[in-house]
Amino acid sequence: MVTGPKALQNGGRPSVICVTVLFTFALINGAGGQPVKGGVDGSSLISKLYKNHPRLILRDEDLETLKQRYLEDEILKRCIEETLKRAESYFEEPLLRYVKKGPRLLEVSRECLRRIYTLGIAWRWTGDEKYAKRALDELLAVCSFKDWNPSHFLDTAEMSHAVGIGYDWLYHYLDEQSRKKIREGLITNGLKPGIDSYQEKAWWTNCSFNWNQVCNSGLIIGAIAIAETEPQYLEQIGPSAIANLPAALKEYGPDGAWPEGVCYWLYATKYTVYGLSAMRSAFGTDFGLSEVKGLSKTGYFPIYLAGPTGLFFNFADSGDHKAAKSIPVMFWLGSTYENSIFSDFAHALLAKYGSTYEHLIWYRPNTNKGVSSLDFDNRFDGSVPVAVFRSSWGDPNAMFVAVKGGYNQVNHGHLDLGNFEMDALGVRWARDLGRDNYNLEGYWDKKKGGQRWTYYRNGSASHSVPLINGQDQNVLAEAKFTKFKSEKSAAFVVIDLTAAYSGFANKTTRGVAVINNRRAVLIQDEFEIEKPCAITWAMTTDADIDVTNRTAATLTLKGRQMVARILSPEGVCFSSESAEQEPPQMQNKGVKRLIIKVPDAKGNVRIAVLFSPVWVKGDFVKTAELTPLSEW
Repeated sequence: MVTGPKALQNGGRPSVICVTVLFTFALINGAGGQPVKGGVDGSSLISKLYKNHPRLILRDEDLETLKQRYLEDEILKRCIEETLKRAESYFEEPLLRYVKKGPRLLEVSRECLRRIYTLGIAWRWTGDEKYAKRALDELLAVCSFKDWNPSHFLDTAEMSHAVGIGYDWLYHYLDEQSRKKIREGLITNGLKPGIDSYQEKAWWTNCSFNWNQVCNSGLIIGAIAIAETEPQYLEQIGPSAIANLPAALKEYGPDGAWPEGVCYWLYATKYTVYGLSAMRSAFGTDFGLSEVKGLSKTGYFPIYLAGPTGLFFNFADSGDHKAAKSIPVMFWLGSTYENSIFSDFAHALLAKYGSTYEHLIWYRPNTNKGVSSLDFDNRFDGSVPVAVFRSSWGDPNAMFVAVKGGYNQVNHGHLDLGNFEMDALGVRWARDLGRDNYNLEGYWDKKKGGQRWTYYRNGSASHSVPLINGQDQNVLAEAKFTKFKSEKSAAFVVIDLTAAYSGFANKTTRGVAVINNRRAVLIQDEFEIEKPCAITWAMTTDADIDVTNRTAATLTLKGRQMVARILSPEGVCFSSESAEQEPPQMQNKGVKRLIIKVPDAKGNVRIAVLFSPVWVKGDFVKTAELTPLSEW
């Protein structure tokens, strides 16, 4: 998962490296936030260092606890069996090679990480040296690479993480010659480029998005691994990484949301946890970083944004139809913040999709409490506010709708303020297409008129938002929630979209409501039009669209039906169009757009559409009372 080049800098500068001066990293995490207090210098890190190996994330005593629990925990037994099976599969694969995909070595770095953790656990669990030998061969292979691609520093950071874990976990298996070769590779290809980046104030060092957690955590893990023989690297990297992490961690405030969407929430959060886990195991403390406002609540973010279909609410550069397949980091969040809702959610996914090595390193037993005690509705008020509504936690056919506000320049953002997705009857009716190919020319050119916005999936025309005169939303626009209410039979949110359509409308507002005992969804948009213009209202869907009459359309998907009705304005009708595109863009095969066109809009205009699942034949909500959004 990657972002763009220096054009994506989010301001600020990393702390200058100094091994003798105390770093302080008090940081206020949003209005009313509590500061993260503390300080650290390089020599204090060395003095705190746990002297033995393994010292990173899963120490021997942690492994022994797992082995004791294994005797009576059937889920843990399954995790071990799956990990050992995966370790065996690597013997059928060639050793890792230096193969870049576009400008990135990232796939190789990630595969190295998977192999080293998996083989390392297999060796430490069974004592069978064949796993250690294969892990050593992988380590020597990547340490012989000409570089770890520091021009795309995620690649370097993830490889530094992998090699650091391998060196630490296999330390007592390695002979001194192997240790020396691995240290040299880690220093030359990972730690020295990292120190250069801190000294040059590279943009990623204290940016406010996922690169921060990945790069700083990857480097500090590598430095911790070799600190007893090469302390100078931890003395330099450690204080910088610890000082810079809060610049990204503050984005979890105030309530745990992540502005880059759920896909990047997982990437950023698991690297946050890798880093904090490593600090705790190596130093006995994470220096207060786990107390950053919002981090204790962030486990609620993927829970609420997972619809009853199993698909996440998809925004930013998340994957196309991204399913909630595995979130083992929720074990760590559950343990750290003593919240079984988080860890039980991970158990539910584990039971359905299987385990990874991360389930083992952060394992927490299942309490079988689940999420049923949570409210049906929630709002997250981070830099990209999100509201989510549902009719049930346990019913796979439940009604679900999620909508976003935010800032169109957020990292990985699209021009999609007000975009919504909707589930019912076990299928997703309104959908987001997700990201396109990161290697497309100009994909990261986000400025006004930038090439990023010429790609269909990134612009407004692919999203379930209005277009005025066929134009994208303002690329600098922000949108906030102005009202949110949740009651037993209904709930709603109102979003101020005025900035998105400035130049066309004096005011634009969207309301999204679940109504009629949560059996239907109302989308209501209101415009104060400055000059006569054309408004196109649209929703992106996989469904077949049958315009049954001027004001109604029947959507059919996987044998289920949804009826859409135009409640306002009078005199307009539904139509449909294809969302398919030509290569090199993603083609979006079979995807369609449900359209309403208001060709000569002026003054106060309201577009209201009622979406009614056909729960059983002939049983759907046929109408709804309309009131101005100001009266909601």
